[in-house]
Amino acid sequence: MTTATPDPQAVTDEDLTRDGLPAAGRGRILLIACGALAREILDLKAANGWHHIDLACLPAILHNHPDRITDAVRAAVAEHRADYSEIFVVYADCGTGGGLEAACREMGVEMVAGPHCYAFFEGVQDFAARDEITAFYLTDFLVRQFDAFVWKPLGLDRHPQLRDMYFGHYEKLVYQAQTDDPALVEKARAHAARLGLAFEWRFTGYGDLATTLADWAGRANARQGG
Repeated sequence: MTTATPDPQAVTDEDLTRDGLPAAGRGRILLIACGALAREILDLKAANGWHHIDLACLPAILHNHPDRITDAVRAAVAEHRADYSEIFVVYADCGTGGGLEAACREMGVEMVAGPHCYAFFEGVQDFAARDEITAFYLTDFLVRQFDAFVWKPLGLDRHPQLRDMYFGHYEKLVYQAQTDDPALVEKARAHAARLGLAFEWRFTGYGDLATTLADWAGRANARQGG
């Protein structure tokens, strides 16, 4: 796990606030997030001046192993809970079958609403209304990391004949773009061609990710009297 939290140090009585939290963490927020969202979260932090928010990212490869996400989030919350006023989880359900939501409720932390990042980038309601069961989605991160997260894990680098088995029921590749980058658009178009799919580009920006983080930051500030 990588984290932007302060380096741990020995804490003396003078370092503690009345609630027992280290003074360095008083009023600070931690986002425990999927590593695939790191760049977007850091961009939003910088754009909004959220200097009181730190980021701890879990490995992006968990995207391919949703059964491991809930335990990883539990461990991260336990690791950092004593050092922050509040912790939020920047995952949607992401294939955990409701397990992550149940764990977050049990731990008393909030998470992003929605089934997965494709939905919250587009806006959960708008995504649901499209009901696109034959679309395969990529975000900026997945366009950049297509080989590492799609092509190679599916074995298509070794057995390209498996393409039709995996993607035969899809009709198009939808690139949900967080940034307006022509080079990424061309990469995404090439990925669609490799998969034998039609290509569609949608500029979603940060979608519900931006509004959710802004809501968390605002409410946390209000609770801290900021």
